[in-house]
Amino acid sequence: MWLKKLKIAIIEKNADALNALMDDIPKFSNADDIQEVIFLLKEATDLVSGLKDETASSMKQMKKNINFLKSTQAPKIGTLDIKS
Repeated sequence: MWLKKLKIAIIEKNADALNALMDDIPKFSNADDIQEVIFLLKEATDLVSGLKDETASSMKQMKKNINFLKSTQAPKIGTLDIKS
């Protein structure tokens, strides 16, 4: 059951589900299951690393966009109106 949930989390690219599954790893006694778990954990690691890189790239692009938008705004001129 745990292996099936791990496979689904990897396919769905669900980092929250992967995190929850990592908190509750059962013990495996079958050699085939152990090999499969090792392979799936490597895939999960690669997936999370890829998602991290995508997030960093998106954040950099958003920062560039914000800086561009700020540069296109007219500068605000501070005025002190003491007549009111």
